[in-house]
Amino acid sequence: MAERRVKVASSVGLHARPAALFVQAAARVPVDVGIARPDGDPVNAKSILAVLGLDVRQGEEILIIVGDGEDTTDADVVLNELEELVSEPEGA
Repeated sequence: MAERRVKVASSVGLHARPAALFVQAAARVPVDVGIARPDGDPVNAKSILAVLGLDVRQGEEILIIVGDGEDTTDADVVLNELEELVSEPEGA
């Protein structure tokens, strides 16, 4: 398992389009992906309702957690892609 703390840059936070792009990217990988506030419990990052339910705003930090898989998926590659999506000023 790997995790990374990331600051959300989008002016709308993780809402609407940025959240949808994040969920789509998480859904493409064959491992569990979670997202959490630094002091909270992780939720399924492949669920738009779970991600929107975190109510993450611009400038807040999130924790992205990537589980271990049975294939050769590189957790750092997944983390890098998801980090890029949320650290972009308008969510990509």
